[in-house]
Amino acid sequence: MLSHLPFDETLLSTVGTPKLAELLDSSPRSRVWRVRLADRRLVIVKQITDGGDTNADASTRFAREAAGLRLAGRASGPAVAPALLATDQPSRVMVLEHLDDLGKTDDWMPGYAESLARLHALTGPADAGALPVWSGPTATDAESFLALARALDVPVPSSVSSELAGLLERLDPTPHHALLHGDPCPGNDLRTADGVRFVDFERASLGNGLVELAYFRIGFPTCWCAMSVTAAPLTEVEDVYRTTWRGLTGKDVPGDLADACAGWLIQGDALVERAHRGTVDQLARVATEDFEWGYVSARERLIHRLDVVAGMTRDHDHLHAVGRLSSALATRLLERWPSLRPLPTHAARPWY
Repeated sequence: MLSHLPFDETLLSTVGTPKLAELLDSSPRSRVWRVRLADRRLVIVKQITDGGDTNADASTRFAREAAGLRLAGRASGPAVAPALLATDQPSRVMVLEHLDDLGKTDDWMPGYAESLARLHALTGPADAGALPVWSGPTATDAESFLALARALDVPVPSSVSSELAGLLERLDPTPHHALLHGDPCPGNDLRTADGVRFVDFERASLGNGLVELAYFRIGFPTCWCAMSVTAAPLTEVEDVYRTTWRGLTGKDVPGDLADACAGWLIQGDALVERAHRGTVDQLARVATEDFEWGYVSARERLIHRLDVVAGMTRDHDHLHAVGRLSSALATRLLERWPSLRPLPTHAARPWY
């Protein structure tokens, strides 16, 4: 396996000599090894690959991950990501600190929420340009959401279009500079003796941390293992996040969590894995076919999101009509396809 390890002279002089390498499971967009060095230290070697993308896209993902890890390395106290030990930009290789994952625990969410808030609080306005800004829903997404309602014969309240236009304005990431992971899913968080650390920063960006805090309510929208978090656990993790953020910044978390959840709702690309995003109108597909990602179908993900937004916006000043439409859409989906299942609960989180 050492013969396939992308270790050039620069990495040899910076990190040391590899003596044993084990190829680990990873996405099609990277190759990852656990490497034992001559001095017996363990490190992780990650090479960003094309994975069906262009070389330019692979280079962008490498640059984003390296930049995200460097920014995450600012954390004082317990780290929130593995240390970036060395990089080889031409080969898109990075050498990372090896972390001992403690594995499964039923009470995983509070530590996740605390580390997520600590990650988000590491950057500010002075870091503008260090990473791309977060890419949220667009006017095209809003129109696709309305088209889905029409395709299912659900009446659209007259004020929904203006409410969605206002939503897009409020979700503008420009005023916000939190360090966003980009894909904070189960499996991209490791539970260590010092707390949760996040890995795989290929989609790191700067924006409003609420779009990732919303994962708990909206069902982990960029993850194959969608799940539902409700009642007391949900209140606890959101309190942990907000308390941690306030303690680090001296301010309340900016923005509206209902806006963040509604933003995820109208993005059809959040119903499919990354390789299929940006290819077709995924919300349009829902009206004519169901399709699975992981063990949950697109319609099941969508109903969960509709119910969440409907519940959060009953008394909302700016999204009341969107909430009524969401409730009606959820009802119509279940009328047409009554066998659709609720999302599994957080207690059933897969660990891999």
